[in-house]
Amino acid sequence: MKVVILGGGTIARLVLEHVHRGELPEVEVVAIAARGFASRAAALAAEYRVPCVADAGAFLALKPDVLLEAASHDAVRDHLVATLAAGVSVIVLSAGALADDRLRAEAEAAAARSGALLYVPSGGIGGLDALKGACAAGVETVSIQVAKPPAAWKGIPYVDSLGVDLDRLPEATTLFEGPAREGVPHFPQNVNIAAVLSLAGIGFDRTRLQVVADPALTRNTHTIRVSGRSGRFTMVLENVPAPDNPKTAWLACYSAIAALRALSGSARYGT
Repeated sequence: MKVVILGGGTIARLVLEHVHRGELPEVEVVAIAARGFASRAAALAAEYRVPCVADAGAFLALKPDVLLEAASHDAVRDHLVATLAAGVSVIVLSAGALADDRLRAEAEAAAARSGALLYVPSGGIGGLDALKGACAAGVETVSIQVAKPPAAWKGIPYVDSLGVDLDRLPEATTLFEGPAREGVPHFPQNVNIAAVLSLAGIGFDRTRLQVVADPALTRNTHTIRVSGRSGRFTMVLENVPAPDNPKTAWLACYSAIAALRALSGSARYGT
């Protein structure tokens, strides 16, 4: 399975390490794609001796089977539809971009026409199999609380606009509470999991999101609650942050590895 990785950060390095060690034997990384040959991506490509390309035309010319998007909402907006239309399956990790209904509809239509797969992995959460089963019966409420140490919320314009001093928080502080549709765009690197939950469940408008900065936490903690005709469940995940990026959980990074294994395998377990 020929794979292009879009982005040159933590997830790209993790995938390349697994391929290099022979732990993804069915996967061949044929290029790293990054806007303007971004220096980090170029250095990573040189380290693992794979090409680095700068635009969609260049990576599509390599005829990959899969594009693994591990870059940004902008990258999804720029490349998703055209890549699917070209018959290349796309694993989307920056799922918050799909809160844009028009973009999502265009992507789904392009995938349907070409036969490519639009694949949004679970990322840093679990329980999506139970959620999808519950939705088949009928679900009334879905909510997610995303609570992280204050450092994870630094450098975000929306948080800066609140005037919250993240270095001196005396207690857990709610940064946002409301529909996922409204909250997801405010935190493009931090709450893609809320988008995944919305896509797998009852949508962005009905899924409730609470975003919390908590100085007592050392792990990114996500609490999911679902209630419906089949019953109710609560799931709490305490994720270790990625070593070089406190905004992202290690589980979200390894979700990309699991997605590649699922696409290259001949059996699938779980809904």
